[in-house]
Amino acid sequence: MRAKNTFPLSVILMLIYSASCANNETTFSDGNKIDTIGLPPVETKVPNSNYKPAFSGQTRIGGVKTTTPYKVEKIAEKLGHPFAIVSMPDGRLMVTIKSGYMEIHDANGKLVKKITGLPDVAYGGQGGLLDVAFDPNFTRNKIMYWSYSEKYQQGSLTAVANGKLNEADGKVENVSVIFRATPATNSPLQFGSRLVFDKNGNLFVSVGEKFIPEARVQAQKLDSYLGKIIRITTHGKPAPGNPFFNKAGTEPEIFSYGHRNPDGLDINPATGELWESEFGPRGGDEINIIHPGKNYGWPVITYGIDYSGRKMGEGIQQKAGMEQPVYYWDPVISPCGICFYKGNAIPEWKNNLFVAALSGQHLDRLVIKNNKIVGEERLLADKNQRFRDVAYSNNMLYTITDDGDIYRISKK
Repeated sequence: MRAKNTFPLSVILMLIYSASCANNETTFSDGNKIDTIGLPPVETKVPNSNYKPAFSGQTRIGGVKTTTPYKVEKIAEKLGHPFAIVSMPDGRLMVTIKSGYMEIHDANGKLVKKITGLPDVAYGGQGGLLDVAFDPNFTRNKIMYWSYSEKYQQGSLTAVANGKLNEADGKVENVSVIFRATPATNSPLQFGSRLVFDKNGNLFVSVGEKFIPEARVQAQKLDSYLGKIIRITTHGKPAPGNPFFNKAGTEPEIFSYGHRNPDGLDINPATGELWESEFGPRGGDEINIIHPGKNYGWPVITYGIDYSGRKMGEGIQQKAGMEQPVYYWDPVISPCGICFYKGNAIPEWKNNLFVAALSGQHLDRLVIKNNKIVGEERLLADKNQRFRDVAYSNNMLYTITDDGDIYRISKK
């Protein structure tokens, strides 16, 4: 006699679906668990290409949902045309406005001071005042660093300057340009750029490849700064230990190469490794772990296609000697600024990566296990805004939009 089926059909179907998924329940070192079994990806749109991922979970991972109650508050609005929101050492916020100035806001969003006195920026297209970072000894010396698009020779480029913040007078003093990502081009697009200090007090700077075909190919050339992540000292010199130091025909500031438009950088607090977000063309937005001397493939390999609909180059996604992204999106979400959640107020977010999505119009949450993405969630999609950057401070996230609105996300 046939054994009676004691499971509802819905349960059987769910088990079959779950078995077909690469995802499973992940238990973290702090005891938290996240169940990705049977959960469909958050991305449901048709991809731009039929390219296949290099490994399971490289794209369209199972969706997850935050279970800890949290609240979202709009704490400022209409700030102009912002690029970065960065936590200051004292917990306040510094916002860069692309037309060429900064604003200090308190943790509740109130404007404290407008900061001027910065060098002129090449404002237009994707250019302007870009990122800002604070010297490891900022509390004592008040030195800060910023990146911007600069008119240079017959074109423009990504530059990095530093200066001393005089908050009382609302300006920076003793300004010095410490690095220029030559060569200059006539393109107003894809400058990058984000700044982050490593544990030794050296400064990572991400530089875009400027979009135009004659500049794009320089992402693969080690005698050009285009399409690179560089690492410099606070004086703008090549950082000791850089992979191309004292190698003929290379620029010693280069840390990694083969990048398209890297607009997000942060250090993973769990591993100390540098993570990066990078715009693809049509498809192929990437999250990468940046290792010294490695080639990240652009424009030779990509999971995206050209804006015309044609393949990029030979239309290949893998090649020996070129790194694979940890994760990619197709279609694009336009990943801009990124940050890790370093607190424990929302336990399931600890060491998660948050990505500000422009065309995606949401804040993307990526759950990480052993340097792999094991879950994805889309937050703030109901705001219908282009999210430009995201910062962590005191167990809270702050994110800023192209409309100039600041949202604060915290535990209820």
